[in-house]
Amino acid sequence: MAEAARIPVIDISVQGEEEQFRVAEELVDAAIEYGFIYIKNTGKDIPVEDIENAFKISEEFFTTTPLEEKQRCSIQQNNRGWTGMNYETLDPKNQRAGDFKEAFNFGEFNEGKAQQPLPSTFVPYESQVSRFRDLCYNVCLKINTLLGIGLKVQPTDFFTTAHLREKGPSGTTLRFLYYPPLAKTQADREDVRAGAHSDYGSMTMLFRLKGQAGLEILTRENTWAPVPVCPPGTEDDPAPPILVNIGDLLSYWTNGLLRSTVHRVVFPGPGKGAVEGESDTEPRYSIAFFCHPVGTTSLTPVPSERVRSFAGAGDGTNGNPYAERKVLTADEHLQMRLRASYLQLYNEK
Repeated sequence: MAEAARIPVIDISVQGEEEQFRVAEELVDAAIEYGFIYIKNTGKDIPVEDIENAFKISEEFFTTTPLEEKQRCSIQQNNRGWTGMNYETLDPKNQRAGDFKEAFNFGEFNEGKAQQPLPSTFVPYESQVSRFRDLCYNVCLKINTLLGIGLKVQPTDFFTTAHLREKGPSGTTLRFLYYPPLAKTQADREDVRAGAHSDYGSMTMLFRLKGQAGLEILTRENTWAPVPVCPPGTEDDPAPPILVNIGDLLSYWTNGLLRSTVHRVVFPGPGKGAVEGESDTEPRYSIAFFCHPVGTTSLTPVPSERVRSFAGAGDGTNGNPYAERKVLTADEHLQMRLRASYLQLYNEK
């Protein structure tokens, strides 16, 4: 059985300036070393019942919605809508087939109403999905603020301000995901459910269900390590910790100091990368909140002495090919990554 990734568990629900500064430093240290952080789920920032409800809505969509309803809301070049099995290819250079997953991407909501076509399955739950998206957004603002404090950015709310909705539209996306078990696909055990990739935005919040295996990260030693849903010490928490990972844009902003770690989802199988107590024999459901800054945001390095002193320390990519600076704004980076992942979508136009 593969050794699990050792990722810190941090409680961000602390009060008081001294405690806040301590947590901010812990977040920065984890973001530098691992690029992934477990956020202890106490239910204060996102109530457990909201998470459970979001999973129920997701499962109902994927299991009961007719194909023609899903196709009516197929993904568009704005990254909103449904993608079917094998349509997205996150690692096109190394995959023989597209990802073995389905997904539905929600963009912005206005007064509880989605600003995109929705399958009829989602319509009764529209306001609930909007609420869940807002809860995720607010936690991301909180984490961005803490990262600014930990990096001593001037001003400390630099990251937070760049993500404010009132500043303009962004690529922020709430994504429901469904991965069928191997027996329900045409995949081989060596195929991947989601190809190796880094995330496109500034950070991602990932919600998972107990017992469902598959996520792996690429370590600094260039080996794949499984990421447990419940790391040691969290088994009795009200819900599994929320997994937060640094995306490409925070890596750009910090000259590669914060690590945008490559990760994937696999069919681990018995004795092959599966964490004890987890398996891939049942469907895997997950929910990802991809937090993006306002699309016109420039990706020039942030005003931080720690970032300035890091500049030039190695190539700053940490093995991530997308960490090399190629674009100038958040939207330009998003479009570059989408074109690489959705060849059919962009070739059809």
